[in-house]
Amino acid sequence: MEFGKTMLASGGSSAAPNGSALGVVRLLLQSEGVVATAGSVLAFDTVGGNWWQFALLFLLPDLSMLGYAFNRRIGAAVYNCAHTYLAPTALASLGYLLGHHDLYQVALIWTAHIGFDRVLGYGLKYPEHFGLTHLKSVGR
Repeated sequence: MEFGKTMLASGGSSAAPNGSALGVVRLLLQSEGVVATAGSVLAFDTVGGNWWQFALLFLLPDLSMLGYAFNRRIGAAVYNCAHTYLAPTALASLGYLLGHHDLYQVALIWTAHIGFDRVLGYGLKYPEHFGLTHLKSVGR
C-alpha cells in the first residue's frame, strides 16, 4: 500500500486539490517551523548576537517578493530560493568554518525568518498564484 493511500485509509488526506499540505502533514511542517525559529533564536542569543541586527534583518528575506515585479514564475523562484533552509545553512556553515561569526549570525536570523513563516502557514510558492503555497492558500 502506498503512503498516500495509507493516509486516505486512515481518514487523512495527503494534499489539498491545490497542492497544499493538510492535516498532520501541515502540522508537522508548522511544528518544524517552531523548532527552526526557536533553535535559531536560542543559537543567536548563545553566540551573543546583536538584537538590533536581528530586528533589522529579520524581514530581509521578504524582499525576494520583488521578483514578482517580473512575473509569477520568476517571483515564485526568487521567493522560494530565499525561503528554503539551503542557503542559510550553507551561509552558516561557511561562517562557522571561516570563523566569520557575522555570517553565522545572519544565517541564524534568516533561518528564524523561514521558520516563523512556516509557523504562520506561509510556505513555498507555486508559480500559478502568489497566495498558493505548499502549506496553504493565503489571501483570496
